[in-house]
Amino acid sequence: MTPSELSRTVVRVVRTAVDEGALGRVGLVVPEVVKVERPRPGGGGDYASGIALKLAAAAGLPPRRVAEELRKRIAGQPGIALVEISGPGFLNITLDRAAQDDVVRQVREAGRRYGYGDALGGQTLEFAAVPEERARIVTEVVARLLGAQGALVRVVERGGVRLAVVACPVPRLAELVGDDAARWAMLRAARHDRPRTDVEDLLAQRESNPFFRVRYAHSRSRALTRNAHELGFGAEAGPVPEAEALLGLVGDHPAVLEGAARHHAPDRLARHLEAVADELLRFHHQVLPRGDEKPSAAHRCRLALAEAAGTVLAGGLSLLGIDAPEFL
Repeated sequence: MTPSELSRTVVRVVRTAVDEGALGRVGLVVPEVVKVERPRPGGGGDYASGIALKLAAAAGLPPRRVAEELRKRIAGQPGIALVEISGPGFLNITLDRAAQDDVVRQVREAGRRYGYGDALGGQTLEFAAVPEERARIVTEVVARLLGAQGALVRVVERGGVRLAVVACPVPRLAELVGDDAARWAMLRAARHDRPRTDVEDLLAQRESNPFFRVRYAHSRSRALTRNAHELGFGAEAGPVPEAEALLGLVGDHPAVLEGAARHHAPDRLARHLEAVADELLRFHHQVLPRGDEKPSAAHRCRLALAEAAGTVLAGGLSLLGIDAPEFL
């Protein structure tokens, strides 16, 4: 179960509770999207939501009373292992292990389109074509992100929305560092921030360069697949308890794509790819057998997760218009 799926589950639960009058006030407005996120330090569960506090204010009820009503209903949904209440009324949701393992299977089935959806289906948006390089690239990628979430997008010569973007201060950056590095620099920074334009930093093939880390992590995932094939085994989705952080980031990918689309913020996707790459590089040494060790079910599951992370990196880079090399 991904955060997007969990969000939709909570929305359905809230709508049912409102329709049945369990939250008091008649006509309570049910939000179209419920935010679920990783718990903050000290919080429990896999995901947390403050929806009960938001509804309590509108319903005129104590937040913990609303939280308890939602807790009982969410706990009975498929894929949910436990729901607890913390603080003034936060819901801490723990997924069952099968629901977490299913994330890798979803990635394997969807490939680079993992995280695409119809959350913005029915919307039609027009963006203004602009000559300035960074604004043009950001507009192009925002249109691609919106399209991946079901929106119909057009870039028009006149009219349309002009995205407010700080211009790149180095002319012809692509000529100095290549198209991919230039794109990364322009998209990694938030639209209101100046992008990095230090040529040496952008071209550096070292861990301090996040652009290099993301593409290197993808190439390592592909190398793991080739090496496993030489050792005579393949990937198989299953539990990898030692890599819960990486599994969580892979599961977060659909929600990140939706958020980047809704907020016209490609930098959210770029930062997410950095986080996935960093966790994959911390984990990849555990994937293959060592020495005389024979391939086992654990190795097959680790390989499946590493491949899923590589797919997320490749799909995310593709949306940014950046190549994901198999060899680096």
